[in-house]
Amino acid sequence: MDIFVYSDESGVFDVKHNKYYVYGGVIFLNKNDKDVENRKYKNIEKSLRENNNYLKNKEIKACILTGKQKYKIMNATKKIIKFGVIINQKKIHPKIFEDKKNKQRYLDYAYKIGVKNCLKKLIAEKKILKEKVENIYIFVDEHSTTINGKYEFKEGLIQEFKSGTFNSNYEVYIKPIFKNLKYLEVKYCNSEKTPMIRLADITSNYLYSGVLNNKPIQDTIYLKMLP
Repeated sequence: MDIFVYSDESGVFDVKHNKYYVYGGVIFLNKNDKDVENRKYKNIEKSLRENNNYLKNKEIKACILTGKQKYKIMNATKKIIKFGVIINQKKIHPKIFEDKKNKQRYLDYAYKIGVKNCLKKLIAEKKILKEKVENIYIFVDEHSTTINGKYEFKEGLIQEFKSGTFNSNYEVYIKPIFKNLKYLEVKYCNSEKTPMIRLADITSNYLYSGVLNNKPIQDTIYLKMLP
């Protein structure tokens, strides 16, 4: 069994000027579903361009869409598994923001916990047979993470999903959720060329707007609140 995860983020990780930071994305549990929904989503974008002159020849990103358009996209793609993690920055220890590496480690942790939370719920719902999972492909939008940062991000995901983690403070070993995992890959994508990254962008923005405006969030999204 293969798992495909596409994700993006909304907000700025800066506690002085922002309260929330959000990861959002979509998940597919086999290649066929991924390919089918990818084609459908391209048609959704095509329809938007045909009916809105200002969108012609433009990349369909959350920043240029109206709230109504984003809501319609979320409804039109409700069969796609979506996940999100909302970080309340005001509750994070202030020292996290004092160092660039600490900030990146925390964001990597939040991302990992959000994806893991979604996958565990899918396992509980019997949509994933954890013994059957052999490959996980993570697709994220391009950003300025250093080479070392990208390596640490990938290693952290492998540890969480395949190797297991050890909490030295409590001397507790946390078992991995996919003990038969053979391969995990992280790919950094250009959103212009990757439709599902664009949908992840809209998903994260939808969640971000919802939490900022105290609006109810669709229950079709597997959501984790941090801290």
